[in-house]
Amino acid sequence: MKKIAILASGSGTNAENIIRYFQGHPEVCIDSVWSNKPEAFVLKRALGLGVESRSFSRREFSETDLLLEEFQSRSIDLIVLAGFLLLVPPKYVRAFTVVNIHPALLPAYGGKGMYGEHVHQAVVAAGEKQSGITIHLVDEEYDHGRILFQATCEVLPGDTPEILAGKIHRLEMEHFPAVIGKLLAEQTL
Repeated sequence: MKKIAILASGSGTNAENIIRYFQGHPEVCIDSVWSNKPEAFVLKRALGLGVESRSFSRREFSETDLLLEEFQSRSIDLIVLAGFLLLVPPKYVRAFTVVNIHPALLPAYGGKGMYGEHVHQAVVAAGEKQSGITIHLVDEEYDHGRILFQATCEVLPGDTPEILAGKIHRLEMEHFPAVIGKLLAEQTL
């Protein structure tokens, strides 16, 4: 059984989608959901779906080995970032396969501070004709690792950042869990 730990910072719609996708899967389970924000709704979503959820501080994540050792003791095979906003320290990238989703077509509109509405505002302001999602492996830089999958959507004249966000969210819901499943099936993690 391959085990996934999900890290998230917000409401958790992607995390919920991933949990539901793998419920009852014979070879993959969601071990736990973790957040750097103790008030994040993702923690309640996970508990409501029967998945253990826990919070941690930035210091525990970056300056100690507490979480690293916890993931190792749980035999986590894959860490999934689902709306997680902290830079992942190198020690995690060296110890685990870490995958992330970004709400734009990397390498464009990536990097520190480029998340959620900030990305959609920048894409619309630039007059782009298309946007999309990028699912990628995490390395030591924001939004930089090897790209596993991209899907696109049109940005139409008159689209607002909110309209674009809806299009991107649909792509995330459709593709993120399946790409995670494919990654787990193809790799010996």
